[in-house]
Formats: sequence, structure tokens, C-alpha cells
Amino acid sequence: MHDRVYSFLGLCAKAGKLLSGDETCERALKSGKARLVIVSEEASENTRKKFLDMCNYRKVAIRFFGKKEKLGRHIGKGMRTVIAVIDRNFAQRLLEMIDDHGKEHGGV
Repeated sequence: MHDRVYSFLGLCAKAGKLLSGDETCERALKSGKARLVIVSEEASENTRKKFLDMCNYRKVAIRFFGKKEKLGRHIGKGMRTVIAVIDRNFAQRLLEMIDDHGKEHGGV
């Protein structure tokens, strides 16, 4: 299931519905474009808290998923800590996939 999420992120990137990088994602959040923010599980506590606070304030979904290197590789970039999905339909499907993955592995 992990690989399906990464592959779907690649599809989002090819469709032009995905932004990556700390500053770019922050701008997307502040402008109201971001529908889902994905922060790498390897992100620092500061980065995790910063995006969690911004997403909660703006009522945007956020998930902590994946490794920096794999996130970047699957979207055709270098290592990425933060990714923002700007399409509602892509965001909804990714949320389902990530949440289902967590349930399969004992998550909530």
C-alpha cells in the first residue's frame, strides 16, 4: 500500500496538482490553494509543529507520511519534507489511501 501512495503522488505531480518544498507549501497554505499537506515522517519537530499549526488554523488536512528521499524521488525531485496537494479530488483520494494504510498497520 505504501508504494501505491507514492505512485499516486507521482501521478499528482505529473498532473500539475502538487507543490513541494517548505516555502512553496507555506505560500499555498496561506493563499488557500492547498487541500492536503503531507509532511515526511522524518521532518524535524519544528517543521511538524509549524505545518500542523498552519493546517489546523486554516482547516486543511495534514498527514505525516513517508520518507524524504522516497517522497522526492516519486515526484521527480530531490528530497522533499513537505508536499501540498492543490486539487480537491486528488487530495481526497490520497487521504483515503494514507488513512487506510494506517489502519492496515495498526494505526487509527
